[in-house]
Formats: sequence, C-alpha cells, structure tokens
Amino acid sequence: MRHAETVTFGGSALNRAAELRGDDANARVTLPNSHSIVLWRGKPLFCGENCAQLVYLPTNHPLLQKAKDPPVPPVFLGLAEDGKALYAHDISAWTPEELDESKLQQFFDPTQQHHPALPADHLFVELRGVMAQLSPRDAELAATARSIFGWHRSHRFCSNCGAESRMAQSGWQRDCPACNTSHFPRTDPVVIMLITRGNNVLMGRSPGWPEGMYSLLAGFVEPGETLEAAVRREVVEEAGIRVGEVSYLSSQPWPFPSSLMFGCAGEALNDDITVDPHEIEDALWISREDMLTVFSGQHPTMKPSRKGAIAHFLLRNWLADRLD
Repeated sequence: MRHAETVTFGGSALNRAAELRGDDANARVTLPNSHSIVLWRGKPLFCGENCAQLVYLPTNHPLLQKAKDPPVPPVFLGLAEDGKALYAHDISAWTPEELDESKLQQFFDPTQQHHPALPADHLFVELRGVMAQLSPRDAELAATARSIFGWHRSHRFCSNCGAESRMAQSGWQRDCPACNTSHFPRTDPVVIMLITRGNNVLMGRSPGWPEGMYSLLAGFVEPGETLEAAVRREVVEEAGIRVGEVSYLSSQPWPFPSSLMFGCAGEALNDDITVDPHEIEDALWISREDMLTVFSGQHPTMKPSRKGAIAHFLLRNWLADRLD
C-alpha cells in the first residue's frame, strides 16, 4: 500500500461484498454472529478511552429491535475477515433527554449522547472529533455508514416524479414505486490543493470557521471538468493565484456529508493574492518554518488543520518531504 493510502477513512480493505446486497444480506441480519454499528443523527456510537473504539452490537440487541418503530432498515456494510456480516442501524428517531438542538448545528458538535439501554461509556460522538484515533477499519465503516444514511435522509423523494422512494439493495439503492426509477448513492468530487511557491504554501479560511482555523484551498469539481482544471479554476477564483503544473497525491472519502476529496499538488505562477470575498474570507502564504510552528501549536494566530483531515495529512507530509 502506498503511503498516500493511509489517510483517515481509507485503506482498511473492507470486503463490501456487493454481490450479497439484497435478499442474501437481508437474511444474514438475523444470524447470531451478525453485528451492527449504530448512528444517531450522523453520530456513530463509540466507547473506550477518549471514545476511540467503534461499538459493534449484535443485530438482535434490544436497542436495535426497538429502533424498528418507525422502521429504518439497516444498511449492509460488508463482511469481516471471519465472514461475519456487518451492518449499520440508524436510531435517529430516539430523542435524548435534555437535548440542546442549537449545539447540534454548530460547525463542530461537542455534545455526546448516551442511550439508557447501553453501558455508561457507550456514547454517540461527532465523528470529526475522534476520526484520527480510530483504526482504519472502524474509520471506514463509520464514514461509510454516515454517508449512506445522510444520502437516504436527503434523497427520500424520487427526482424523476417526486414520489417517496424506498430503500432497496440493503441500503445501497432507492426505488420509486410510482415510476420504477432506481436511484443510487452519490459522492461529490472535491479537489483540495497543496499550492506551493518556492518554500511557501497557500492557505485560506472560509467565513464562519473557528478563530485561527486555516486550511488548504478546496472546491467542487464541476461537470465536464478534469481534476487539473478544477484545481486551476478554484485557486484563481478564490485567491487570484494562477497555477501551472498539477499532480495527484492522495484521496479521502469525506463523510460530511458525502464527498471524495482529491488531494492535488500545484505550482503557483504568481505571488500576489487577490481574495474573492464571495469565496473565502482570507488567504496567505505560509513558509515551511512557520508551518512547523503551526503544527507544534506555538503559532500566535494560526491553528493546525484538524488531525484526520486530508489537509492535515498533505501538509504534514509536505513538511516531512514524503508526498508519495
């Protein structure tokens, strides 16, 4: 495996067993050795020290049986190395006591929820907060489940005729009973760019980000556009920097809600930054030396990118000269 594939949410080599989706996977959910991860409003269930371990419940666990009203069918995620079937259940219909809805809408949700049917250390936690601590397999399963349930929530209705569609193929499809159109999970391609000019790297921040938070520039790939063209367009739109040679570095599934981040490197052709305030709030050049200070937590104004994010991965490896 290339070092570039060790980014968070990638590299666990999960056997997704797509050939089992449908009747076979639906039957396996009742087997005694089948297990499920659990999500509540996109937050997976974790346990252990610092909530660094994904919880796997038997599929006949009382919590999952109660979650059948209203019915949200489980999603088949794949097979473990021992052949055990793995699923994901969504129990978002449950309402915790003393729930503060306002905190759930923040950029980062710091709250944790505990279900009374579970041990005290079993908590629903924002995935961003623990993603860097997870094993590759736990990270891939949590990201996959978060993305697929998010797609089901936002695509309840058929885009062809407007009727409410139904989950099919163990969660990997939605079928419309009115017009017989089938719909499939979508992933939005996004480029995130390590743009350098000599010893400096281009950093930017979006409005509404926490104070001191800067990251690499990023943007969605448009229809009919190559990754290289998207990199050049986004950087010149956001910061007025023209980009020459572009190369691919690494990719990361990003389940917030469902993107595939294409990490690219680009060489800047000019220095002068012209920020488009409709795109970003600020952009600046940071030297290697200053970025080392940022990563050590000693920079007076800038905070490092969140561990686990591909921006952190690319910057850390740029500093270490191992962008392979």
